[in-house]
Amino acid sequence: MLAAIQEFPAQVVPGEAGYPSLFLLVVFGSLVPVVPTGAVVSGAAVVAFHSGLPALSLLLVFVVAATAAFLGDLGLYWLGQRGERSGVGTRWREWLRSRAEPDRLVAARRKLDEHGVTVLVLSRLVPAGRIPVMVACLLSRMPMRSFVRGDVPACLAWAATYQLIGVLGGSLFPEPWEGVAAAVGLTLLIGAAPSVWRRLRSARASR
Repeated sequence: MLAAIQEFPAQVVPGEAGYPSLFLLVVFGSLVPVVPTGAVVSGAAVVAFHSGLPALSLLLVFVVAATAAFLGDLGLYWLGQRGERSGVGTRWREWLRSRAEPDRLVAARRKLDEHGVTVLVLSRLVPAGRIPVMVACLLSRMPMRSFVRGDVPACLAWAATYQLIGVLGGSLFPEPWEGVAAAVGLTLLIGAAPSVWRRLRSARASR
């Protein structure tokens, strides 16, 4: 396990294959929400922070991560829109909807009605908030242009937030792998917190 963590930074950034790997991981994680993309960006930021040119490396990590997240969101929304016109799109749309818990979907639709596309920014920052809001946008038949207008600042804010977590982790530890381990652990903990809280609340309600 320790060896895997130590090797992880070299596989992410920097280097000839580092930034393309970061790009592909974030795009894939945005299209298929099984990859912890926030942890990937935080880990990449730690390595960039310890590089020979930290300012330039961090800027590149930010640009690559934000661009990849935006393209992934765009592709996912486009596939969801195709659900009304093709069988493949329908299955993809239903899969997306199955990923959104009913109560969170209802809340997302209410917030979308109240705040419009600005809710997309918050959805990217709240753990497990992106998919319910995206499904709400699809159900409300939001045009692609409107979705893009809200998703651009959402992806920029998301990339900056998780990069900041990585920078904080990198500044606390002298070795890059230690900062990566701390940053990845923190982002995974943040991502798991809402699910744990809902389970505890359900357990209390069932007693």
